[in-house]
Amino acid sequence: MQTQLGDVASYHLCLGDLRIPLNPLIGKRITLHHTGVINCIHCGRKTKKSFSQGYCYPCMMKLAECDTCIVRPETCHYDAGTCRDPEWADNHCMRPHFLYLANSSGIKVGITRETQIPTRWIDQGAVQALQIAKVQTRLQVGLMEVALKEHVNDKTNWRKMLKNEVEEQDLIAARDNLFKLCDKQIADLQKRFGEDAIVLLHDEKVVNLHFPVNSYPEKIKSHNMDKTPEVSGVLNGIKGQYLLLDSGVINIRKYGGYEVEFSSE
Repeated sequence: MQTQLGDVASYHLCLGDLRIPLNPLIGKRITLHHTGVINCIHCGRKTKKSFSQGYCYPCMMKLAECDTCIVRPETCHYDAGTCRDPEWADNHCMRPHFLYLANSSGIKVGITRETQIPTRWIDQGAVQALQIAKVQTRLQVGLMEVALKEHVNDKTNWRKMLKNEVEEQDLIAARDNLFKLCDKQIADLQKRFGEDAIVLLHDEKVVNLHFPVNSYPEKIKSHNMDKTPEVSGVLNGIKGQYLLLDSGVINIRKYGGYEVEFSSE
């Protein structure tokens, strides 16, 4: 789903060339039907199974964007000359990244390219977010994240996020405390890469995010289109990349490359 930050996050469901506004459909019954066809989002070939949220197996094995260093940026091997696609990495990994704190199910640390703010926070269902450092490359920001996640989570409890079991947090105080706890590791990284490579941000303001939700589920039941191709229910809201239906929740991002028919009443 494409997202845009506003007073309330707005969502569009992307089906081929179609962009379907979803916010106006909250409170109405919608149906998603998977036809059984899955196409790789990179090469377009048909595949029986989707890998890494939309790729066929050959693409998953060869593309730089599917390498394990995307999930674990501190293992980036660009400088070793073994990157799967250095040109792709020049445009995605060797560019400025931000280290941030977010509150989606409690405080977590995360990283994102500067072009993905605030999209990344919306996709995670964060209700608060704060940029805390600007870093030159993905490797460097990954090493920063490793230092901080010794003291704070780097994962979202998606069930708590979807049930809106989230208390407001003081992200400014959390940032200052983490900088103190990780002072030596940060200084070592600045010495290794240069102070200009890792710039701590002290003056950023907390961003508050709001989602289009009429009601949150009390219990989480997940739809799986691989097992049940047709998903239907009243759309109670949208948070992160999840549709909250009265019949259960569905993670739309999981189904990249799936051919889906959509209808609403």
